[in-house]
Amino acid sequence: MSTAQSSQPEETAPPPGAGARSRAQSPDRTEWTRRLLTGLTVGLVVWGVAALLSPGGGALRQLSAAALCAAATVALQHLLARDRKPDEQALRTQSVLAETAATVRDGLARHDDHLRTGLARHTEDIRQLVETRLAQQDPAPESYPPLDRVRTDGVPELAKRFAEALAPGPSILYTFVRLEMQRVVGHMAALTSMSVECHGENHDWMLTLTHAAERSVDAISTSVDREFWNSEPASRYLDAQREAIEEHGVPVRRLFLLASARELDDRLLRLCDEQQALHIEVRVAVLPELPPHLQRGTTDDFIVYDEEVSFEIEQDLRDVNVRTRLIARRDHVQDRMKRFRELWEAGMSVRELEVRVDDEEDGTWMVDRA
Repeated sequence: MSTAQSSQPEETAPPPGAGARSRAQSPDRTEWTRRLLTGLTVGLVVWGVAALLSPGGGALRQLSAAALCAAATVALQHLLARDRKPDEQALRTQSVLAETAATVRDGLARHDDHLRTGLARHTEDIRQLVETRLAQQDPAPESYPPLDRVRTDGVPELAKRFAEALAPGPSILYTFVRLEMQRVVGHMAALTSMSVECHGENHDWMLTLTHAAERSVDAISTSVDREFWNSEPASRYLDAQREAIEEHGVPVRRLFLLASARELDDRLLRLCDEQQALHIEVRVAVLPELPPHLQRGTTDDFIVYDEEVSFEIEQDLRDVNVRTRLIARRDHVQDRMKRFRELWEAGMSVRELEVRVDDEEDGTWMVDRA
């Protein structure tokens, strides 16, 4: 029995995928067989009906009609089967996509675990390296106070620390940086009391506040600063205001307050036209022509930014600018805004100023001739 069994040829295993291909091809052969049989059946029925209805019509014509109907039946079945194939293909595609998505998720999860492990190890290595380097450095002098505990009394020491960190080699530059930092940090520290001042005119404060403004800039300009508008800082100041208006939508209003009607001249008119060309709202008020209650107020130059900070310049008896102040106290700023609004409403527009200047040149308007 064993000899008989060994004489029989061994069955070979089908190659991978052969069963799947045979299973995939078998339905196709069965489908075509079914279509052909159906077409043949329809052809025979048509042939029989044609022979009964028209016995003398000729066998060739009857056979042609039957063959045509059979072919049409097979073709119609094929077309209907093609309409169903996209649905089957879509189902197979969805199944493949689902399997692929599951595989990708598993791979990402494994990669995420490796990434977390690597980052944790790398972070620990960096921490140990930093701790080693810090341990090798000399400790900071105990005389340096922590930055978060520095107050006004610690400004000189803080300026010294900045100088040591930023100054280049020459000793004079070290001293320069230390003194400048002491001045700047001192001013910033003084702002904790909502007020700071410096000697002379500080155009840098004025420019920086113009760049920082977000809602409004309201200014009163007296005759004291009339020469300022011909200076280089004035050009930078007007450029900053133009940028605030055009790029940030900040409205700028300027009221020229005149101590006398004699200051109504072509020079002032040209100054107003220049600033109006930059979209600055301009008005003019002559102090002697204002109502008595408005003449009793202050007449200093000041600029209020965002109705929160007042920039003010103080003059001496010779009308020389001797001091600049920044004041952010709410009551003071509100008083300044009240004063500005009252004078603004009492002022005249540039068009009214132009008419007054023309009348003065014609001699038909006489005021303040003493």
